[in-house]
Amino acid sequence: MRNRLLLLALFATAAPVAVLAEEAPKPAPQSTDVAGVVVQAQKPAISTSIDRRSYSVSGDLQAQSGSIADALRNLPSVEVDVQGNVSLRGDSNVTILIDGKPSTQFQGDNKGQALQQLPAGQIERVEVITNPSAEFSPDGSAGVINLITKKAQGMGATGSARISASDAGRLILGGNVGFNGDRLSFTGDAAYRRDRQLLWLHEERQRLVPGGFDDTTQDQVSRFKPQNLSGRAGLDYDLDARTRLGLQARLSLTDFRLQSEADWAGADPTGLPVSQFVRILNVHQQRVNGQLGASLRRKLDDEGGLFTLNFTYDATNDDRVRGGQTRYQLPAGPDAFDQQRIDNLFTQLDLKGDLVRPLGDGVTLKLGFDIQRDDNDYVNRGFKGAAPGALTPDLTLTNHYRFRQTLSQAYATYERPVGPLTVLAGLRLERTQLDLAQITQGRFDSRSDLKAYPTLHLAWKLDDSRTVTASYSRRIQRPNPFDYNSFRFMVDPVNYRSGNPNLRPQQTDSFELGYELRRGPSRYLATLFYRENQGGVADVAASLGGGVFLATRQNLADSRSLGVELVATGRFSPSLTYNLSSTVARIELDSFGPGFPPTRSIWAVSGRGNLNWQASPDDLVQLNVFAQGKRLTSQGLGEPMAGVNLGYRRRLTDQLAFVLTAQDLFGTFGDRLTLGTPILKDRVRTRFDTRQVMIGLSWTFAGGKPREPNFDYGGGITPPTQ
Repeated sequence: MRNRLLLLALFATAAPVAVLAEEAPKPAPQSTDVAGVVVQAQKPAISTSIDRRSYSVSGDLQAQSGSIADALRNLPSVEVDVQGNVSLRGDSNVTILIDGKPSTQFQGDNKGQALQQLPAGQIERVEVITNPSAEFSPDGSAGVINLITKKAQGMGATGSARISASDAGRLILGGNVGFNGDRLSFTGDAAYRRDRQLLWLHEERQRLVPGGFDDTTQDQVSRFKPQNLSGRAGLDYDLDARTRLGLQARLSLTDFRLQSEADWAGADPTGLPVSQFVRILNVHQQRVNGQLGASLRRKLDDEGGLFTLNFTYDATNDDRVRGGQTRYQLPAGPDAFDQQRIDNLFTQLDLKGDLVRPLGDGVTLKLGFDIQRDDNDYVNRGFKGAAPGALTPDLTLTNHYRFRQTLSQAYATYERPVGPLTVLAGLRLERTQLDLAQITQGRFDSRSDLKAYPTLHLAWKLDDSRTVTASYSRRIQRPNPFDYNSFRFMVDPVNYRSGNPNLRPQQTDSFELGYELRRGPSRYLATLFYRENQGGVADVAASLGGGVFLATRQNLADSRSLGVELVATGRFSPSLTYNLSSTVARIELDSFGPGFPPTRSIWAVSGRGNLNWQASPDDLVQLNVFAQGKRLTSQGLGEPMAGVNLGYRRRLTDQLAFVLTAQDLFGTFGDRLTLGTPILKDRVRTRFDTRQVMIGLSWTFAGGKPREPNFDYGGGITPPTQ
């Protein structure tokens, strides 16, 4: 299985590939001024449409020397924790796309790790879509983040190279090349990234037992050593003035090593020590992600009619070995060893077609279909023994699980101006076929559903500087494939996890009301939002006795959030620009029932600020500040976190630049979680050594004349707006 995927990945790197560039000649824009407004802020450049916002990250110095997770931290609406997990306005149920296409590397528990390993230098801009139209799949109740990769910018040959290194052992190498001819275009890049990180964790647990609460504490130190090699390439060819063919491929190879040592101690309600042991864990993970795609783009007329057809095959092979050693000190006993060998293959086939038909007078009809097949084959083989060389199979740690899901979708959107008002209405129909096989337990589950997902977007142009928008969408959040696996998985001797094959997707109704004001170089945006979630999937922790806990997944989380987001971009002076944003929200989570905390609510405040000082024509200084507010979990609370970054770029020549960045200047970026129920309390404090200084050089070259500038939305087939 693994060899088969490796051969495919090697073939992908050898194949010519492409992300479709804009067709030549370009179709004439059909949107009205209300439906799309381009805003030129210096850093980052912002473009707003009736259903999305797009931010340039190419000018972000942290992005030039970091990962895309670092770049996302500086964008409005987006929050990223210390482990790369992304949220939109406090909701972690986010769909991540690359050039409008899903990828298996951003699904499951590895989403955050994948974002931390993807070099931001490969990304040109990011589309943040908090209330997507029916043009998008309904996946991701919080919305969609679409990563738009860089493409060749000028006619002829273009390229760049970059290198960065830090005092903490991080190293980043990368480069890209491109060529744009009359009928042929090519884009390719490659990057290598090596990280070194330390994690410190302190945990305190209390469990209700006869006589009061007992106590368990854990102090853990972990060392992470991830390495990633990634590459992509693209080839587009114009058969004629109306038809373009494209091929694309992508490859990512990740080698991840973890070494941790944790001291555990337990005491009874009187404070008398009853248990003590040391847990040593070594994890070696090798993840290969490959994607192959083919595209057809056909201009139907000179009025903006367009047909596109995309086929994508995406596969992730995630193999890992988890080796554990437990040294028992109280009560005294021999050391125990365990090992889990996990083979996890996730494949995805996607066939998507879209049709744009302008009907005159600014009216546009879009029709499309999307057929997606997801397959996940998971094998976990467990072993235990008294010595590393004497491990024998353990059936309590061994299971074989298969996940199959087929999504058949069709959508239609209709956009029409009515005076100063533009209306975009949409409907998406989806049939889901889900087949689950827990082979070890002999359990097989199957079900199918047919659902409709309506959307509505309105934009009212009050005058040339003021626009009011409103939108509604119904979306869902599907459980991850592993969330359905009912077999009990051992995290460590005192922590187990189990899925639930009866889970259902969370349903979300989302409403937004927005206002945009433009005054010269300044832009001000205010958005009032309300989101109601029903049947959310949440972890529920229960005690198995003896200080051992089991976390299961259940559809218990009903929640509501009401808030306002403010964004401001502009200039304090000709050399000093700013980008500021803040979100204030009231979040309410219903009680799960007896034995759980009562219905709870909090005020969550988050924000970020970016200052850019062009000290001289050759010197740029950037200051980034971000803060994430409180967040509710199923049985507890996440505490606020914040960080400060600093960047400096010196242009040495027209092609060569020196970049210096300092991350987490004051060492404040960490994570604190508190769990509290009448019978179980838990507090976890986590800190990463994210403080580091990066030094880098970037070199660019370009040939020929520049291409005609145009802002190409990458989330689907929306023509650029002017």
